[in-house]
Amino acid sequence: MLDQVEEWLRHRSWSAADRPLPDLLEAKRRGGVTVSVVLPALDEEETVGEIVTAIRRDLVEAVPLVDELVVVDSGSVDRTAHEAAAAGARVVHRDEILPRLPTEPGKGEVLWRSLLATTGDVVCFIDSDLRAFDSAFVSGIVGPLLTEPDVAFVKAMYDRPFDTESGSIPAGGGRVTELVARPLLNLHWPLLAGFVQPLGGEYAARRTLLERLPFPTGYGVELGLLVDALGLVGLDALAQVDVGVRHHRHQDAQALGRMAATIYRTALERLKTPEETVRSELVQFTRTEAGFTPSSTEVATVERPPMASVPEYRARPGAVAREVCPHP
Repeated sequence: MLDQVEEWLRHRSWSAADRPLPDLLEAKRRGGVTVSVVLPALDEEETVGEIVTAIRRDLVEAVPLVDELVVVDSGSVDRTAHEAAAAGARVVHRDEILPRLPTEPGKGEVLWRSLLATTGDVVCFIDSDLRAFDSAFVSGIVGPLLTEPDVAFVKAMYDRPFDTESGSIPAGGGRVTELVARPLLNLHWPLLAGFVQPLGGEYAARRTLLERLPFPTGYGVELGLLVDALGLVGLDALAQVDVGVRHHRHQDAQALGRMAATIYRTALERLKTPEETVRSELVQFTRTEAGFTPSSTEVATVERPPMASVPEYRARPGAVAREVCPHP
């Protein structure tokens, strides 16, 4: 590990318990900072309501840490929107945001559009499939952005067990992280080798940074944002916070293969020289009556431009905002 990364781990890695809520509230009041929490959701009726309920109960009603709680529905066919609204979130459909622009499939598209549907100086993203959710996921990763003026981007870190019907395998989750993302980062962006969960969907950042970053529309969004944030503000402006344990729904091997291919191609887009091209197809195999049958999936890497370049974003009320907490 690079000496710079070891030093970063010592002074930019914290626990959620390091910043009690009263301290965060005082820092928030003193800085005049507003906080938006965004949950991207697609067919998450079983879990989204519980997450919204916990955030609203603990961080809106008990203490005023979160100013805006928004669920962006990306086309659910179940009761996701109903459950989220009943629990107290403002629900916005992805297609209602920036309607002149046809939507692309993928989580990154939802996160990008959410910048137009929210107003907070700090934006916190939380996945909607988490189980046994603890509101410390939010307060933990928002905390450094309220108390550390030089921090601009914070990722959650956590244990990630693999939960099955027969039991739980400690540290068995995060297979794409360990097999794809971590090797890529260590080999090509070694300054990011200290991130425990580089692909985790729980992170917070200053709006003034997010609006300057391109957003890959699919599964590559987490790696893309992390790499691009490093390039824009430097390692010392990035941080991570231990929030405990993350329980969520796991995907099958073929779905993970498609995710891995998208993440790998997102990385290649940031490494390639102008004359290089990357093939955009993944071939996978399924056993059928005829034997192993191939199927092809396009590995799309559509990227949305920095939101600050979008006319509708620049024209929104309060668009000319002050820099709440300066960062590099």
